[in-house]
Amino acid sequence: MDVKLPKLGEGADSGVVVNVFVKEGDPIAKGQAILELENEKAVASIPATGGGVVTKIHVKPGDKINVGQRLISLNESGKPAAAPAPAAPTVVGRAGRPLPAAGAHGVTPPTESVEDENENEEEPVQTAAPVASPSVRRVARELGIDLSRIRGSESGGRIVLGDLRAYIQRLIKAAARPVSGAAGVPARPVAEPIDFSQWGPVSKKPLTPLRQVIMRRMSESWNAVARVTQFDEADFTGLNKLRKKFAPQYEKKGARLTLTPLVLKALVGTLKNHPIFNSSLDEAGNEIVLKEYYHIGIAVDTEQGLIVPVIRDVDKKSVLDLSRELEQLAQKARERKVSGDELKGGTFTISNQGAIGGAHFTPIVNRPEVAILGLGRGDMKPVARDGKVEIRMMTPLALSYDHRVIDGGEAARFMVDLVTALQDFKEAAVKL
Repeated sequence: MDVKLPKLGEGADSGVVVNVFVKEGDPIAKGQAILELENEKAVASIPATGGGVVTKIHVKPGDKINVGQRLISLNESGKPAAAPAPAAPTVVGRAGRPLPAAGAHGVTPPTESVEDENENEEEPVQTAAPVASPSVRRVARELGIDLSRIRGSESGGRIVLGDLRAYIQRLIKAAARPVSGAAGVPARPVAEPIDFSQWGPVSKKPLTPLRQVIMRRMSESWNAVARVTQFDEADFTGLNKLRKKFAPQYEKKGARLTLTPLVLKALVGTLKNHPIFNSSLDEAGNEIVLKEYYHIGIAVDTEQGLIVPVIRDVDKKSVLDLSRELEQLAQKARERKVSGDELKGGTFTISNQGAIGGAHFTPIVNRPEVAILGLGRGDMKPVARDGKVEIRMMTPLALSYDHRVIDGGEAARFMVDLVTALQDFKEAAVKL
């Protein structure tokens, strides 16, 4: 039998082989990890779907492989007993330690409602008869859909209603997408290869799957979103005093109090007063989806690239809870141990460059969100207060938003209210 790459989750149909754990002639059990696959922002351990002796290995480290591609071949005669195995690929970090499984989603891209990597490709026609329940077959028959063109996500390739719905959504998106070279739509120019070594020594480094995903997503956001950035400054003098005052108490509780959890509390209050900033645009349905939950993404700078883990229900958590969770998620992101579920579902994103330096910048909206807040490094500056000049800690703020959904007046009012919330932050919210 052949062991093939299973579907890892919605939008996760390919990856790069990191390690191969078996060699030809090895006896393996069902559920035994046979290789590690890097897919965007995580590493998945891929288990064998059967037991036996390895007769051939079809992949090697560095290969990019897709769902359904052969990994190894087995001789099932005299196969060893099945080993206990997880129902889905186990997400692991670089050190090889397993992480909490991401449920039915497996290894998925960072954020929420991400399009399928291969949505431009036509679904392959299945050679075997598709497996589906009578109700799914009836729906497909009524809609005139050929089930042999749909990949089933359940065990044994069984097609469920969710697979059918996802296939229809891909057809809708494909129909709505302009065809390159069509009337009024210029064809994308082909990049011309350049031999840079003709001018001097060079070295080359292949793009990681994570960097390729960042490139694609940034390009998609740049091309799709009508971007506007609103700039302002907030006086963080009082906020910083609160941080310094209560930091020792937080340390005794095993938490590190930074300015970010305080910003989160001020931000979530402002989002409640301006719900349009906590929404997404449903282009297919011509609707704005206003979310009644507040899951804030925090951009984390890692050696591999930018990762955005999500803190859920920020409005329901204390500053102490947020401080602990921020530190844990940031560490997991840097070690590539963050799970797929922790990277999606965000409603708004913060990109804080204060620890690095720099002032105002223009953060790119993290689709399908409609706004993102950028924070620069706070500096002590002379500021006029009640006719007197005082030295205050002023922090640059940059609010980028999707002008298709949000008007300039709404953005200005949001920024005014956010600045007020930051400058009038109440001590009771920080006190333990």
